[in-house]
Amino acid sequence: MTLLFLALAIATEVTATVSLKLSEGFTKPAPSIVVVIGYGAAFFFLSQALRRGMAIGVAYGIWSAVGVAAIAAIGVLFLGERLTLIQVGGIGLVILGVLALELGGAH
Repeated sequence: MTLLFLALAIATEVTATVSLKLSEGFTKPAPSIVVVIGYGAAFFFLSQALRRGMAIGVAYGIWSAVGVAAIAAIGVLFLGERLTLIQVGGIGLVILGVLALELGGAH
């Protein structure tokens, strides 16, 4: 159940972030509403994962790493953005950092 709440937190945060781009500085009402609701939902779901015992460093690390990778992929695939090799390497380092957090805390 904890991972489900974390997955929902990630999905709603990614949705809100894409909507932030689509809101064009909060000049478009529909995406702007999705931003506010999406970020609220993301923090609610993250709080539920934490409440159920997930370590905050691990939860936030996974949330941010998956979010960064997903937003970068969506930007390239659907929003006409580009990634340099250095940016791809940076995303890889973020993911490796989360893995180090997870593996370092394993008993």
